[in-house]
Amino acid sequence: MIAPLKNDIKTRDDVFLLVSSFYIKVRKDETLGPFFNDVIKDWDEHLDRLTTFWEASLFLKTRYTGNPLEVHVKVDNNNNNSISELHFGIWLNLWFQTIDELFTGDYAENAKRRARKMGTFLYLKIFEARQSK
Repeated sequence: MIAPLKNDIKTRDDVFLLVSSFYIKVRKDETLGPFFNDVIKDWDEHLDRLTTFWEASLFLKTRYTGNPLEVHVKVDNNNNNSISELHFGIWLNLWFQTIDELFTGDYAENAKRRARKMGTFLYLKIFEARQSK
């Protein structure tokens, strides 16, 4: 059987498909799931917010007004500073896996690059926040 051709990420609907498919994996993951499932109470709102974030990041058309750094530092604090590079590695692997399952092209590759940079930045900032206590 021939696999269907994959397209690049082109629209908000594509970004939503990526984000929602990714979070299905995250919520089931035994390492990441507890962090997200314990914190996020309104998944529809979270998926919409993250779709806007990634849409702004990839297409530079929409504007995202949240503060991901503040949220991640707070989650780390609330979990006894237990977020580690392992968590970011799993997160990144699931993100790449989801992109590869659904899309191919320049925007898909850019979504991988941006996630890698963002994961590194967030982890470093979480570590810095621990040091400033």
